[in-house]
Amino acid sequence: MAAIINQRMAAKIEGDFVVFLIGMRINQFWKIHKWLPVALAMPRMLKELAAKPESGFLGYESSGGTSIQYWRSFEHLERYAKDKDGQHYPAWRAFNRAIRSNGDVGIWHETYVITAGNYETVYNNMPPRGLGKVAELVPAAGVYESAGGRLRRGAHKDETT
Repeated sequence: MAAIINQRMAAKIEGDFVVFLIGMRINQFWKIHKWLPVALAMPRMLKELAAKPESGFLGYESSGGTSIQYWRSFEHLERYAKDKDGQHYPAWRAFNRAIRSNGDVGIWHETYVITAGNYETVYNNMPPRGLGKVAELVPAAGVYESAGGRLRRGAHKDETT
């Protein structure tokens, strides 16, 4: 288990990045043969991505059938999704062959392209979490003291004051 940081911290990441939310919903619980392959596919993809830093994948958190992923760019995310040699493409094809729109298993995703400086985070008495796991953690002081300051920090010349 990651150590708790007993200090107010904020995440700092250079440049644009992508937040990608993806999840599944079991609609027909008794159809294990339909939902189990879908449930098992994501851990394989995450393992593959973690082993390929050049993929642009920065990291993730998963809970309750939802994965929050951080990517360097939308182009990196899309390249992985369409890579016929990667884990995603065959899993996506298998899903469409076995389930498509029959209602047995639901899948969803949302993609957010975050432009540099247009995000705000704070963590207090927490281990690294969310964006704080993949970005640099800095003390929430100076321009990082308030939510407004964290959002406006791109306008500041000296982030340490």
